[in-house]
Amino acid sequence: MTIGVRRRMGVEERRQQLIGVALDLFSRRSPDEVSIDEIASAAGISRPLVYHYFPGKLSLYEAALQRASDDLAARFVEPRQGPLGARLLRVMGRYFDFVDEHGPGFSALMRGGPAVGSSTTNALVDSVRQAAYVQILSHLGVTDPPARLELVVRSWISLAESTALIWLDGRRIPRAELEVQLVHDFAALMAVSAAYDEEMGALLRRVIEAEPADGHFGDLVGRLVGLAG
Repeated sequence: MTIGVRRRMGVEERRQQLIGVALDLFSRRSPDEVSIDEIASAAGISRPLVYHYFPGKLSLYEAALQRASDDLAARFVEPRQGPLGARLLRVMGRYFDFVDEHGPGFSALMRGGPAVGSSTTNALVDSVRQAAYVQILSHLGVTDPPARLELVVRSWISLAESTALIWLDGRRIPRAELEVQLVHDFAALMAVSAAYDEEMGALLRRVIEAEPADGHFGDLVGRLVGLAG
């Protein structure tokens, strides 16, 4: 009979394990509701040992948030191939995958949690938004965005956040419909801005010319024409 021997973890390996355990718990319930005792139990170690690696729940929360923010930012990365509408839809699919997997934690981060107001938390949230902003500009092929385009992209990122939060409260609208709607929202924001700015108009025309007739942007036009009729 062979008796299993528990392997001793190194310092960094143990830290990463605790971050993973904490992130899993924070993803299923609001961080305010998760105790250090629960984290220790889930990790199979004592409460004092958790404090050996992290001075408190706030520091562990921020470490878990760093991992989550890196994950969320990476979901905006998409090869610049194919029409923009299809690319944005794939991005939104991965974005809502994250929201679905980390609902309570995502909600706590955006609405208020144990680290609200801390410089670390604010910086992490801003880093995700900035990563998303840079990726969208990359999809548009723009390196020096005019003021109206910056307004459109940043407004759309905020809209995606608020849409995800509302969806989490009961999930009353099918997720797939919201993902398509957000792609349409991006096109609509660009169209409104283009009505006031020729540079935005030229960019919108370039985007539309690259879209197939049966693509997501064309679908929006069809729906609007149907309403007018």
